[in-house]
Amino acid sequence: MGNAVVHFEIGGPDDVPLRAFYGELFGWKLQPFQGGGYTLIDTCGGGGINGGIGKSQTGEPWSTFYVEASDLQAVLDKAESLGAKTAMPVTDFGGAVIIAMFNDPDGLLVGLVKAADPAHGEPPGPSAGSGEPVDWFEVLGSDAGRTQRFYTELFGWTVGGDDSGTPPGYGMTDTGAGSGIQGGLGSSQEAHWATIYASVPDVEQTLAKAESLGGSRVYGPRAVDDHMQTGAFRDPAGNVFGVYHHGEH
Repeated sequence: MGNAVVHFEIGGPDDVPLRAFYGELFGWKLQPFQGGGYTLIDTCGGGGINGGIGKSQTGEPWSTFYVEASDLQAVLDKAESLGAKTAMPVTDFGGAVIIAMFNDPDGLLVGLVKAADPAHGEPPGPSAGSGEPVDWFEVLGSDAGRTQRFYTELFGWTVGGDDSGTPPGYGMTDTGAGSGIQGGLGSSQEAHWATIYASVPDVEQTLAKAESLGGSRVYGPRAVDDHMQTGAFRDPAGNVFGVYHHGEH
């Protein structure tokens, strides 16, 4: 069984504009922590994963996903043996959550989160509602083979092609966890990122709305095949976030 992708996170030097941007763009329910600095996201998408918006302590923005594991230090050690570098050591936030982060061989940031105690049950997923669900992750490195080898070795994921128009150097990824979300691992000459995608009714409308709210378009809409379009934007802090629409065959 592989490790599940269970959470996403967005951050910047000022989290207030990010809360306004994402709440308006995707219709998410946002619940700031007392004292500020972090906001829980319930996408209200009825599926996928929930996330958070954080305030950067270094001034650097970030967007990424978190992978669940029972022994975070063991995963960090293995990641380093495969060419990664620890970005945040195992850190306990007052017993509420235990996380760590690493930069993969391309320097892309990925999070780790301590698996929940089975005795306490699974944390709640996204509520049912009209928000846009976040249900896909993606890593685009400089070398598809290296990226795919790193993540499959580290997390026990499997990568395969897809005969429905998958671009060269890109593999659909099955975490094998039976929970969380699935994704893709590949490479791009244009840009490198580890990020997440929201499913939206109309890619062009979402990208245009992101621009009107202070974001900027990275690419798209781009047709993957005759029933799927993708796109990506940068939020006001400069983070990349993806969107896609999967229509009828």
